[in-house]
Amino acid sequence: MPKISVGSWAYVFGPYEEEPVPLDEVLATLQKLEFDGVELAGFPPHAPPDGYPTAADRAALKAKIADHGLEISGFAADLTANAPASSDPAVRRGYVECFKKNVDFCAAIGSPSIRVDTISPPPLIKGETYEAAWGNLVGVWQDCAEIAAAAGLFVVWEFEPGFMLNKPSEVVKLHDDVNHKAFTILFDTCHAHMCSVVAARQAEPKETLAGGAVQFAGMLKGRIGHIHLIDSDETLHGDETSTHAPFGTGVLDFDALMPAILAAGYTSPWWAIDLCFWPEAWAVTEQSKRFVDELREKYG
Repeated sequence: MPKISVGSWAYVFGPYEEEPVPLDEVLATLQKLEFDGVELAGFPPHAPPDGYPTAADRAALKAKIADHGLEISGFAADLTANAPASSDPAVRRGYVECFKKNVDFCAAIGSPSIRVDTISPPPLIKGETYEAAWGNLVGVWQDCAEIAAAAGLFVVWEFEPGFMLNKPSEVVKLHDDVNHKAFTILFDTCHAHMCSVVAARQAEPKETLAGGAVQFAGMLKGRIGHIHLIDSDETLHGDETSTHAPFGTGVLDFDALMPAILAAGYTSPWWAIDLCFWPEAWAVTEQSKRFVDELREKYG
């Protein structure tokens, strides 16, 4: 039976930035709502590695989460200081060093995976050619996948309109070019729709799929390592990335999407809810859990 978690960044980012929901309160509420786990934000004030500098600090965090009857479904690392597609070797080294620090943290707290993205906004990292940026990114992520694998983790790349390389064919090709067993795709349902149907923030020529996110999932057969579930109202948050609209307020057909994701070979036990940037994320957490509970009853 799949396990359900929710990303804690929803209670830290955007409208919650000035008054984030404390991690202890998040954990207590998720326990009350009978979640199976939490997906941790590696951003203050929740779980930045520097906030838990010692082995004892990290063991205490892991124990606190377990004491609430929860597991960790994944970790969203803060890697934003260095662009992995940069042609500057010092920048790329900085990215890998930060990645390694976050992998060490993940291993200590028991996270099975670490999330990455391309960091640079579309259409392309400033001052780089497409070919150079692509090659730089592939090389860096190959190194990162090796680091993660050595620690017993896998990397999940979350493609989205807000970052470069957001066409369906690019997602497939980049995964295959990295070509490492520890490097997988994070399939967020609203990002998948915005990238395959709306072609949001894509460079010309735009690329859409007649079968939308369902077809996109099929293109990623054998490549999906993690999923984020949420609806899409076909808009962007702040003209940057996909609006993570609460379930039932958008256009997604989860009775088509869930079988497609599973048919694409998705075998991880985790189904993570993502309410990132939603202004009332805390208020809709319970109803989101109920919605995914129903999906689990149908397709789990």
